[in-house]
Amino acid sequence: MKRFAVALASVLGLAAGNALAWSNHSFAAYRTFENMPEVAKAAVVTVEPLEAFLKAQEKSIETLLLSQETWAQTHLDVYPPRPAALVFRANPTRTDEARRLAFLMALRVAPNSKLALYVQPDPWSPRPDAATLLAHASVNTLPEQPNSNYRFVGIKAGDKVSPLSVLASATDEPDYGLDINLWADSPSDWGKVYGFGALPFGNPALYFSTQAPFHMGFYHEDRVIYLAAPFIKKTFPLLRIHQYSSLAALAFRTGHPYWGWRFTGLALHYVQDLTQPYHASLSPGNSSLKLIGINLLAMAGLPKMKDEMIVLLSNRHLALEKYQNQLIYNAALARQETSIEKSLRNSDKDASYPAWSDLYARDVVSHQSHALGTRLTDTLVNTLPPGYVSDPSFDFGVKESGIDLVAELSQQDAAKRAGLDRVTAELMGNFGAHSRNMVRGVLKASATP
Repeated sequence: MKRFAVALASVLGLAAGNALAWSNHSFAAYRTFENMPEVAKAAVVTVEPLEAFLKAQEKSIETLLLSQETWAQTHLDVYPPRPAALVFRANPTRTDEARRLAFLMALRVAPNSKLALYVQPDPWSPRPDAATLLAHASVNTLPEQPNSNYRFVGIKAGDKVSPLSVLASATDEPDYGLDINLWADSPSDWGKVYGFGALPFGNPALYFSTQAPFHMGFYHEDRVIYLAAPFIKKTFPLLRIHQYSSLAALAFRTGHPYWGWRFTGLALHYVQDLTQPYHASLSPGNSSLKLIGINLLAMAGLPKMKDEMIVLLSNRHLALEKYQNQLIYNAALARQETSIEKSLRNSDKDASYPAWSDLYARDVVSHQSHALGTRLTDTLVNTLPPGYVSDPSFDFGVKESGIDLVAELSQQDAAKRAGLDRVTAELMGNFGAHSRNMVRGVLKASATP
């Protein structure tokens, strides 16, 4: 069993290497919420720095963070308790900087997280004035990637901004370094005191892979997989969703709507990640029996099939993400709506799901996403150029910047592309429906003491 777990861990290394589920969540979030009355018609809010919220509600935050810890120990299958030294305690005599640090460390997020005052503009809006833009490093602790389409517009305390812009912008923020290097074997000082233990899968030397266990949730695998590799349960999107959503409710209740919307957006990121089948399944398109067989061969000294599976899963994940991002961004630039925008905005299915709860992301979102894995994989394999999704000698991640999937598919069979567009639209429809249901849940909780 131990050798099988080691072999399976190497498969999971690919997941850590592709820790992004959807490129730039804000693009899809604008479409998701632009017609939702609770967001689109909400009153503008006054911008305030995090330090102001923490100082004004310090005692309430102390109580809330204690209750969050109790919830986590009660509801999460695998949860390393927060070390006592990290408990957030009200102390009105300390500096704003010290209070902020104590808060971030009590949440067990990266204490160098920026949490800057900014918005990402709607890509359908006019391009922002260059004078208003913030440098990438002012918002994100991770390196800027080639051909980035991110634009960060600076805002300041006292400004009036729309809840839609705050919410949509924040949905992408957890990918800006909040969950980086939180492990005992991470090259960071904070990882050694946070108590999460060693990185359960992936390479601790690869900075981006360390966020993966917070952005993925393998809740619906076969029992034999859990028995052989119990470490796959060591994932924490439910923790982050509960932390940020309850902070959002507190902020709304206590007269800090800017942080109510901002924390809601942070929580939404993890829900939206779980709508991506490659974040909710170990190996979409491969049965547990096949996964076990491939790993047994690797253990016997025949790793070829395992190595090829890792490359193919990675390529398919990245190709889906690339295609979805191109569709949304191209539509915005051309001001031409597609089935993707319609699916994101369509609220017809929202009420068909259960009411929001603390475990909705596991029981509804991840379950649905996991079940879509095989159909999605079949569609990708049957539609995209074979070299990208069926050739283990090709590394999509290395070549991605030079690939235009939309242009390539426009030259291929229209019926095949229509099938890929349908499944992509279905995934985006799930993204939209579950996002709106979470917002409804947060707003309902914000009215409850």
